[in-house]
Amino acid sequence: MKAYPTNQIRNLALIGHGHAGKTQLISSLLHLAGATQRWGKVDEGTTTTDYDEDAVARKITLNNQLAHCEWREHKVNLIDTPGFTAFVPHARPALRVADCALVVVDAVSGVEVGTEKTWAYANEFITPRMMVIAKLDKERADFGAALDSARSTFSRAIVPFTLPIGQEANFRGVVDVVHMKAYEFDANGKAKETDIPSAGREMVDKERERLIEVIAESDDALMEKWLENGTLEEADIIPNISRAIAASRLCPVFAVSGLTLAGLQPLLDGIVDYAPAPDTHEAEHGKSAPDGDGGEPVTRGYHAEEPFSAYVFRTVADPFAGRINVMKIISGKVKSDATVQNTTRGQAERLGALHSMQGKQLDKIDEASAGDIIAVVKLKETQTGDTLSDKAAPVVYDPIEYPEAAISFAIEPKSRQDEEKISAALHKILEEDPSLHFDRDAQTKEFLLSGSGQLHIETVVEKLKNRYHVEVALHPPKVPYKETITARAEVQGRHKKQTGGRGQFGDCKVVFEPLPRGSGFVFEDKIFGGSVPQQFRPAIEKGIVEAAQGGAIAGYPMVDFKAVLVDGSYHTVDSDEHSFRAAGRKAFRNAVEKVKPTILEPIMNVEVVAPVEASGDIMGDLNSRRGRVQGMDMRGKNQVIKAQVPMSEMLDYQSKLNSITAARGTFHMEFSHYDPVPGQIAQKIVEQARAEGRIRAEEEE
Repeated sequence: MKAYPTNQIRNLALIGHGHAGKTQLISSLLHLAGATQRWGKVDEGTTTTDYDEDAVARKITLNNQLAHCEWREHKVNLIDTPGFTAFVPHARPALRVADCALVVVDAVSGVEVGTEKTWAYANEFITPRMMVIAKLDKERADFGAALDSARSTFSRAIVPFTLPIGQEANFRGVVDVVHMKAYEFDANGKAKETDIPSAGREMVDKERERLIEVIAESDDALMEKWLENGTLEEADIIPNISRAIAASRLCPVFAVSGLTLAGLQPLLDGIVDYAPAPDTHEAEHGKSAPDGDGGEPVTRGYHAEEPFSAYVFRTVADPFAGRINVMKIISGKVKSDATVQNTTRGQAERLGALHSMQGKQLDKIDEASAGDIIAVVKLKETQTGDTLSDKAAPVVYDPIEYPEAAISFAIEPKSRQDEEKISAALHKILEEDPSLHFDRDAQTKEFLLSGSGQLHIETVVEKLKNRYHVEVALHPPKVPYKETITARAEVQGRHKKQTGGRGQFGDCKVVFEPLPRGSGFVFEDKIFGGSVPQQFRPAIEKGIVEAAQGGAIAGYPMVDFKAVLVDGSYHTVDSDEHSFRAAGRKAFRNAVEKVKPTILEPIMNVEVVAPVEASGDIMGDLNSRRGRVQGMDMRGKNQVIKAQVPMSEMLDYQSKLNSITAARGTFHMEFSHYDPVPGQIAQKIVEQARAEGRIRAEEEE
């Protein structure tokens, strides 16, 4: 494939709810444009961007997939994004690099939750939008109802550029509202001009007037003309459509069927004619070095004449090709085998061959210019979110921030062999999917895998099994409870053992006192004189710390207390470090009965964003989880509810929130503090600890 100049490139991310028809639409556009020999069908698992075995099995898109075609001397890059709640965060990096979003709405279902979420992402990046109402050949398809749902949900500046001729199985053509022409389509999707039907002519004229009004509103001079004349001339309308779309003042709508190819030719023409080219995009802002190195602000425009820079927005772990980094060239040009700088990591990288991605197929190219999307294989250091640039003109662009993980599972290898392989396998999966998190809880010693939903985690488990032959079990994570004391006590810890030879002797008197929450552990030495030699006193502290790790009630670490060493005694022959360490442990155990220990639980700051109508049910549910609502606020059309809730009550919250809000709600939480557990719940925790064998029998010294 030849290199295309920046103004002849179109980058579109297809967004919308799952099963709206995005994957089929891409396959059909590629077929119509002659980019693929075979016309893939979603139901058959043969579409270009639907090659991942897990995605084919589940019949959903799991991550961003890329394809491209050539149409009227333009290169059209298409990014197929997920639409189901668990995977929809992947649309964010796609919208970060797309110059236009193509919003796909199901003609039967209208706007659904996935459409709303991805539309909100497009708002974040101020991405211009075009819309497709797809599946118009289906039973119960209703273009008017789908259009109304889009307008009522989003904006009145949504204007149809094509209106359907015929309904459901009889959908066979469209009326082009911009040029006031009508077309019928044959089985190969080729358009043939025909007369505008008299039935529905009123709707055509009405939408044409709406288009003229929106174009007039996008420019003050045009508005004056429109107010004077009541309309605009053709010369004022068409040249200003692209500007209105680029300024997000207009969202054109196209009527199509991915399965019959009807309406796709005007859509491709519309993409070339009206979708913003990369060079209409605002300049990208970055820094001359990573934040930690105090870089200066740098601005780069989408021009081939500027120094090379590119942003890596996707990594694919291909079992055959290895790691594939997919990037958008922000500025300059690049040729195969070029050496560039990974400015995020401070490493030089040799690019090797350049490719355009066609699903899993890599098409070699020799050169690429600003605005294009390319793929490079087997880079040594580069990961998703990194910036590559000319070493002589460094720039670092801010990486995408993914939403915080909504759910965590403890992950446990099923065999020793799996345990050895799991780290490398998960590392490759995390390279592909930065919205996943994998870490080890220092207290519970569990490996935790966190993602945006249960389905998200389940697909990782399947990938581990099918691709990397690693089998794991999932279970809810343990809550990292702690323990503390609530009363002061003075106790003695005495360790004495006499054997045939040298004995063991250590004796200490310690005062235990509670400390404010979050203070941790404090040891204070208040011995005056030599009742305990100086060299043995740290051993007493070590003994107390060791015993405190095993807790007093349920085997959880003891925190927020002070141990003051006030007295003791020793034996000139039998005393040693081990003996005083044991004395410290015994002092702690002797104190347990007197200091009134209690269990502490982690309390989380929780923020829920959901439709206003669901706020009552959400607050009721949070209250039932022992939550305390801290406040409410509005964010756009959504209600924001802030609360503090025990972590143990939030482990299954994602599924409950989906149920209450029809998957329209989101939440995130972060640790706030520890609070004492109510008595009845504390008793259950103790019983559970006893069943798990966490409570240790007192050690024999």
